[in-house]
Amino acid sequence: MGVRSSKFSFCCWHSSLKPSPHDLSDLENGGENGKNALRSFTEFSLDVLMTATNGFSADNIVSEHGEKAPNVVYKGLLENGHWVAVKRFNRSAWPDSRQFLDEAKAVGNLRSERLANLLGCCCEGEQRLLVAEFMPNETLAKHLFHWDSQPMKWAMRLRVAFYLAQAMEYCSSKGRAIYHDLNAYRILFDQDGNPRLSCFGLMKNSRDGKSYSTNLAFTPPEYMRTGRVTSESVVYSFGTMLLDLLSGKHIPPSHALDLIRVKNLSMLMDSCLEGDFSNDDGTELVRLATRCLQYEARERPNAKSLVNSLITIQKETEVPSHVLLGIRHGAATPPQPLLLTTTGEACLRRDLTALHEILQKTGYKDDEGIANELSFQMWTNQMQETLNSKQQGDAAFRAKDFITAIECYTQFNDGGTMVSPTIYARRCLCYLMSDMAQEALGDAMQAQVISSEWPTAFYLQSVALFSLGMENDAQEALKEATKLEAKTKNSSV
Repeated sequence: MGVRSSKFSFCCWHSSLKPSPHDLSDLENGGENGKNALRSFTEFSLDVLMTATNGFSADNIVSEHGEKAPNVVYKGLLENGHWVAVKRFNRSAWPDSRQFLDEAKAVGNLRSERLANLLGCCCEGEQRLLVAEFMPNETLAKHLFHWDSQPMKWAMRLRVAFYLAQAMEYCSSKGRAIYHDLNAYRILFDQDGNPRLSCFGLMKNSRDGKSYSTNLAFTPPEYMRTGRVTSESVVYSFGTMLLDLLSGKHIPPSHALDLIRVKNLSMLMDSCLEGDFSNDDGTELVRLATRCLQYEARERPNAKSLVNSLITIQKETEVPSHVLLGIRHGAATPPQPLLLTTTGEACLRRDLTALHEILQKTGYKDDEGIANELSFQMWTNQMQETLNSKQQGDAAFRAKDFITAIECYTQFNDGGTMVSPTIYARRCLCYLMSDMAQEALGDAMQAQVISSEWPTAFYLQSVALFSLGMENDAQEALKEATKLEAKTKNSSV
């Protein structure tokens, strides 16, 4: 049975909606109450973003295409406790740092409750990263095409279309009408279950100039002819999104238009809706999609017209989005990441200078209890030579003469009369300072053999593994080191 909207519910929608569709300025800066107020655009350091994402861990990837994709999105937690989405471009993207920064700042000036807003960027060396609000409740593609417990309700589909149209109108009013590759993966759901348009599509895709990565069957015809994206191209893509919402499938516009021409709407509509909509509403959405998909760009409606058309067919306007979406309110907050210590953060950053200071400050206290410790009642010439090697190595280590330190510590280990995990740890760091990551890993593992629950051994393993490009293994070593350090501190309390 179709659900009809009363005059009362329409009035409630129009008065309670933040903002009204005709006053998008109210969306800026998170609304007047400041609850969702966002700070101004920030240029983040690479160290901050590495810490936030646990060294761009594979566990933190949230983009649909995984770590093999050219541009990967990670979730991250800033020091202020705010979750963010960090998009990391591949090395060949955005070779012009100034162009990247200017483009990011322009998009970062936008602030709307209909967008997953851009909070900042990072532009260090060859690194190009964008930082946006994190949306914890998945994408439209997930809820529409790959749902688990229930299909998306008709009222929610209408709300998605309406909020997306509002986002497009807001961007147009701010001079950013161009959106690249609008699709169901670009619509994200916030903690309240409200749909938002990802800000990443407002950025140019990079120097390759490609604005559409989807199947050519979904590409605007004028883009096929000219390779240029216009505001009318974005409206065409909006039409394909309406088809997605109608059908619950990603069907090519040409096929959908054929069904529409022969008035076979039953084949177009999502069977999972089971009469959850009125024929009038379905017909209106089909009509709007058809207008958006006109071959001639000038015959398509603009964003303001889309907003005006969609507001009249909204349903269940008093029901919160999280209820319509079928999710528990606030339940999708990501799990807390591993809280790293000072040593852990230095490892994550691969800050070898900081690690050198830590090892120097710690000295040999962690050698206590090790068999053949550095105190003897009987001395031999060999033992004295071994101790001399240690002292010379320590002097070189303090002076940051890492090549000499490696030679002296090697003589100590080769002497075979004493065992010291600290010597292996120090030589490991010397190897890292000398770009000998494989040798460093061997020493860190040897330190672990001597002292199986020594956090420093695992910390150094993580740095060596990071240097060798073995990020997953490095993350595991970092986690183990953090757990062991916490365990050690707890046992000493």
